[in-house]
Amino acid sequence: MGGPNEAPTPDASGTRPADEGAVRSAVRAPEIAHHPARRTAARRGTADPVKALMHRHRDLCERAVDPLEIAAGLEAHGLTDRAAARYRHRDVFSLAEELYARVPGAGRAVASRRRPVPRAEPGTGPRAGWALYALLPGAACLATFGALRVTEGLLGGEARAAVTALGALLVLLCLRLSLRGGPLHAREGAGGVALYVCWLLGYAVYGDDLLAQVVSGGPDGHWTAAPAPLLGLALALAPAAWCAHLFATRARHRLAGSHALAEFGAGARPLLLGVVALFLCALTALLFLAGLGQPGPAGAPVVAPGPVALGGLLFVARLLAAHGFPEPAATGLAAACAVEVAAPFLVLAGRLPGLDLVARPVDLVVTAAGPGGVPALACGTAALGLLLHASVTLTRASAHTSA
Repeated sequence: MGGPNEAPTPDASGTRPADEGAVRSAVRAPEIAHHPARRTAARRGTADPVKALMHRHRDLCERAVDPLEIAAGLEAHGLTDRAAARYRHRDVFSLAEELYARVPGAGRAVASRRRPVPRAEPGTGPRAGWALYALLPGAACLATFGALRVTEGLLGGEARAAVTALGALLVLLCLRLSLRGGPLHAREGAGGVALYVCWLLGYAVYGDDLLAQVVSGGPDGHWTAAPAPLLGLALALAPAAWCAHLFATRARHRLAGSHALAEFGAGARPLLLGVVALFLCALTALLFLAGLGQPGPAGAPVVAPGPVALGGLLFVARLLAAHGFPEPAATGLAAACAVEVAAPFLVLAGRLPGLDLVARPVDLVVTAAGPGGVPALACGTAALGLLLHASVTLTRASAHTSA
């Protein structure tokens, strides 16, 4: 037997046993060489998919005071529940909760330093403020009509016109004051909205008689005013504010209890339709009460469909503007104005030789539903279009988070 320092004897193949270790090392070397690369590939395959999203929306996550704001922001950027699966989450809400937990936010630090404000009792505080302001336009309109009724036969035409103008100015000031806060408050958006609203309200008072005179060969003489729709619409501002408050509050509660965007949308859509239906019922009742003391044509309905359609259009448009969508609201109001402006001009243009077909659509509407059919068709179609748009935009989480 050889000593410890004795060289190993070669085997039958002529290879020393030490050479076996060399062979084994040579075989193992490629595996060792590729092992770091395999670990790098594994790290790349298991990389955190949320990290890139977190860096992309870091400002949003830092400003948010709760996960709902992050979920709304992600939805506004086009991220859906299906897309959240790429980030290993079942929906946008759970993804937002992880982002909220992982990103230190300045917004939540500021919110945590605020002192808790004691909850106001129902009917007190800010809610009572905007509720009282919502009553002002109806009260001003009612006072104006009362003054005109009391002074009937005592004042001349110019004096009554001055009282009417002063009352209209007072109603507009009260309307502007009531819309400065509360659930119907909206930031300045698309221009021309005030002009559109003034035209629609003016047409509700004078438009039917104007169109009737144009269709019958006029216009000739003064236009007969119909103040009942204006009174009913002014009184309806209070239920409009309460309905808007109900929609915003219930939608916020549904958002807090939802676990998916589709779940929230499915619950918010019937809520929106129910609130609009509730407002239309209140508006119809107020228009009925406002028209009781106003004489009308024999056989005419007490509540004309035109003012109801106008009230629905104004409510849905204001609801869109209050939740951050003023451009579609302005488009709907402008479309209704365009139809009402075009109607008498089409009738006048139809008197020219060879252009009688131009006035045919207006003649058909007036024949079927009277002069009030034109504003009913114009405002009703625009209100329906805005309601369809609202059923998509106002059922998103991004429409119900604080700015």
